[in-house]
Amino acid sequence: MPSTKKTIHFMSSAWATSLSVGVLGYCMSIRWAKTTVNCASGNNTFFNGSATLNLDLFGGVLDRSFCPFFLPQAEFQVIPTLAEIGGVNIVLHALAVLLLVLCLLFSALSILISLYNSVSNPYETYMGPIGIYVCSSLSACLSFLVLILFVVNVQVTQITEKLVKKLANNLEVAVRDESSQMKLGYYLVIPYTVLSLVAILLIYLYDHAAYTHRREQQRPTEDAPKEIMMY
Repeated sequence: MPSTKKTIHFMSSAWATSLSVGVLGYCMSIRWAKTTVNCASGNNTFFNGSATLNLDLFGGVLDRSFCPFFLPQAEFQVIPTLAEIGGVNIVLHALAVLLLVLCLLFSALSILISLYNSVSNPYETYMGPIGIYVCSSLSACLSFLVLILFVVNVQVTQITEKLVKKLANNLEVAVRDESSQMKLGYYLVIPYTVLSLVAILLIYLYDHAAYTHRREQQRPTEDAPKEIMMY
């Protein structure tokens, strides 16, 4: 049976990872970005309309005022709509969603390995601390990559302009003065990343202490008392 100290460290790591999974699951269900643009109908140079795009990972809402004319609010599914548009937007968005799913998978594996180690003493294989290091490190790295991909997709690739034009019911519309804000769903990825690193730190602290203890028990013979060395 594992020591009490080992059980506490691995259970704490499992708890931190479980909390991170809850945070990530919640952030995937709420708003990630909000973008506003000014609009003009057709070739008109008078931009008297506006549109606000609220973007989640799987759904979005486009609120319009004279963008163009009197079109109502539009709700849409993000992935199918971006697939119709094509290009880099669907690639970046689908990749971000896929990486988040992988984050959940690696976090689940980390939890299982932590719980297994809290009640047993496996060999130094992927079922030991190494497995937690790998799974939690991948979760942290992939979630950080998601932050980069999503903000690039929103602020660099003109995704709002493309969606406004796509949802304009075949009416010509011009947009300018785009302004984007990242919302709570996006920022909650950061505590997920931090909690994944905390899970690694908890295991490292135990692993380092256990390694130091083993080294102290295996002191070289030159450190032994001279009385023992005489025999």
